[in-house]
Amino acid sequence: MKEIMAIIRMNKLAQTKKALVEAGFEGLTATKALGRGKLLKDLSLLDKVQDENRDMVLESLLKGGRLIPKRLITLVVKDADVQKAVDTIIKANQEGNIGDGKIFLLPLADVIRIRTGESGEAAV
Repeated sequence: MKEIMAIIRMNKLAQTKKALVEAGFEGLTATKALGRGKLLKDLSLLDKVQDENRDMVLESLLKGGRLIPKRLITLVVKDADVQKAVDTIIKANQEGNIGDGKIFLLPLADVIRIRTGESGEAAV
């Protein structure tokens, strides 16, 4: 089993949830998050930033980087389903722009359903 953590744009949460449900991944947790990626070191990269994000990125460069509101979604999937879930998240969020997000994959030792006591993949 793996835990998938994805940091995505705030405005992409609804379409990401919809895409995951349609792909068979109903259970997930979403939380508000604040963060930033690496600061741009090359101002020519500003040409690749969408107009609505340009001021935010420029401010980040000039002021040392403010924290940007994002959404953090987490879900637990069987090993066999990891690539499908990752591909679904990428398809729902990839615009080809700075700030599209990141996906982290973490191994899980076990999962236990509190209500029934089931563990392992049966609890997923």
